[in-house]
Amino acid sequence: FRLALIQLHVSAVKSDNLQRACGLVREASAKGAKLVALPECFNSPYGTQYFKEYAEKIPGESTQKLSEVAKECSIYLIGGSIPEEDGGKLYNTCPVFGPDGALLAKHRKVHLFDINVPGKIQFKESETLSPGNTLSMFDTPYCKVGLGICYDMRFAEMAQIYGQKGCQLLIYPGAFNMTTGPAHWELLQRGRAVDNQLYVATISPARDEKASYVAWGHSTVVNPWGEVIAKAGAEETVVYTDIDLKKLAEIRQQIPILSQKRCDLYGVEMKK
Repeated sequence: FRLALIQLHVSAVKSDNLQRACGLVREASAKGAKLVALPECFNSPYGTQYFKEYAEKIPGESTQKLSEVAKECSIYLIGGSIPEEDGGKLYNTCPVFGPDGALLAKHRKVHLFDINVPGKIQFKESETLSPGNTLSMFDTPYCKVGLGICYDMRFAEMAQIYGQKGCQLLIYPGAFNMTTGPAHWELLQRGRAVDNQLYVATISPARDEKASYVAWGHSTVVNPWGEVIAKAGAEETVVYTDIDLKKLAEIRQQIPILSQKRCDLYGVEMKK
């Protein structure tokens, strides 16, 4: 099946972001994509100073438009992420819609991005956001998909659990920056893919040098052998790739790590 990653240029005008995103979703569908994914914070600038201003409830304006375009195009739509308000708390949330427009999953970013690299970048999502408390998966006729958002990708246990639960594709909307992007963006994706013998797709906003937080870009798809099979540059674009589950099965047969794990010695489990 064909996967499309929409590396969107995100502006400060929410209505423009929504209109542009939906237009690119339609374009991707017309080119045969069955799963289409948007980037982290696709409807608002990324930054703790913006989350409250742009936050919505789910359902709300942005998710209603995503639901409508998923149904119109009869696709599975991974809605990147939006700032979500619920019960007086803010979350960084990825909604997923099916071909009938129904909400299939809602992943709230589990690991909040609180880092300090002296002289390069300091950022603290927990100043405004609350963490999600569940792992999120959804089924399609093609395969089972596991969800994470950006910083979630650094936590190998989460990806391992998704693999144990039968996921063959992991999708991470993310916005690595100009420090962490060149260092770890591709490395982490290849690690998660080869460790668990599955496909990993990451979707970044396009790079905007004028933004307060500059995203690395380079939306990427990695196959279960750890090879980069599709990759964007820094500009707004749509990345297409065909996900070959037969290849995944062949790799798992050739190097059967899943059946050769020493579960008598170690294990990773989901607690909720």
